[in-house]
Amino acid sequence: MAEFIQIIIGIIFLVLVFIATRYGIFLRIKGACNSVIKDLERRGAFDAASAVELPYAKKNFFHIGLRDYRPKGVQSLLEGGIIGTTESGKFYLKVKPADLSIQ
Repeated sequence: MAEFIQIIIGIIFLVLVFIATRYGIFLRIKGACNSVIKDLERRGAFDAASAVELPYAKKNFFHIGLRDYRPKGVQSLLEGGIIGTTESGKFYLKVKPADLSIQ
C-alpha cells in the first residue's frame, strides 16, 4: 500500500475517533440533564418558592473517581431556560415536566 494512502486512512481514522468521543460526551451530558430534571421533579422544585439546593451544581476540583457531568448539565439547563435559579443559589424547574421533550 502506498505511503500516501496509509496517511489518508490514518487521518480518517483519527477524525472518526474524535467524532465518536464527542458523541459519547454529548450522550453523557444529556443523561446528566435528565438526571438533574428528575431530581428537581422528585424534590418538588417547580417554582422559586419551592427551589432546592443542588450540591452537584458547582464543579468540585478535589473529586476523586469518575467524571461528573451534572455541573455541565445544570449549566446547559440554565442556558436553555429549562431550570431557573434564585438569588440564594437554589434551583427550580421553569418548564412544566409535561412540556419537556428531552429524550
